[in-house]
This record gives sequence, structure tokens and C-alpha cells, in this order.
Amino acid sequence: MAPVIQIVGYKNSGKTTLITRLAKLFNGINLRVAVIKHDLHGFDADREGTDSFRHREAGAAAAAITSPWRTAIFEERETRLPELIEHFASYDLILVEGFKQENYPKMVLLRSAEDEPLIRELQQVCAVVQKEADFPVDEVGPRRFQRDEIEPIAEYIRQTWL
Repeated sequence: MAPVIQIVGYKNSGKTTLITRLAKLFNGINLRVAVIKHDLHGFDADREGTDSFRHREAGAAAAAITSPWRTAIFEERETRLPELIEHFASYDLILVEGFKQENYPKMVLLRSAEDEPLIRELQQVCAVVQKEADFPVDEVGPRRFQRDEIEPIAEYIRQTWL
């Protein structure tokens, strides 16, 4: 089973940016990374006018499209995180964006000192990634990183979970 690391924080805290930078770095050392993103607001990843969009619009409860390079599956249902993780079990690492209340190791992104209470509200916080170097830091607690310390963050993940 691939290790799972959650990247959590409030809106616009830099979760997607951190994940894309980590994925690029890990890809560069031949690690296969799967990313699962939680979107509370709903989304539509299929474009209007495509065949798969037309299939779903016609009432199909699920639609898949595949090529020699890519597969996409669209289902008209919510998929729970454990099921998604199981689907990606053969990858080297699974990075999860969001799902704050799930019980996996978490890296919490902070925009400012006002976000600090989030660290105590969540379970399994293993690290904190903060935007500003000058806001107060609790000396006891999870490992701390600055936002741009991508290589040290990646090394921490490698040494701890890979």
C-alpha cells in the first residue's frame, strides 16, 4: 500500500502549489505520485460537447474514456477517500489535498498566525508549512517548514514514509 500524506489548510493557503511542486520533484526521481483532491464546491472535469459529456448528459450514471496514454472515469456519485486510496495503492506515494477530518498523516499549511489553531483542531498533524517566518512558533509540536523549502519537505516525506 502506498503511503498517504494529506496536505491541508484553509482556502488559498498554497495546497495545490505545494502538491504540484512535490509531484514534480518526486517525478524527477522516478517516484509515481497519485494526487486526490477534495472539492466541497462541486466540479465538472468533462467539457461540454465531448462524447463522454454527452453520455453523462443523456443519463449515464458512469462514463469512461481511455486512450493508450490516459484514462478518465466519470461517476455521478461521491467516492469516499479510502476507496480512492485503494484505487491508487500501486503508486509510490499518494498526496491528498483536503479531507481535513480524515485520519492520515497531515501537513498543515498556514497563511498567517491566525491559522495556528488549525494545528490543534486536526488529528495526525506531522508537519506545518508556514508562509511567514516571523509569526510565533510553538517549540513543541510538529516539524516546521517554510513554504519554499520544497526539497527539505520532500526529503522529510522520503525519510519518514518511503
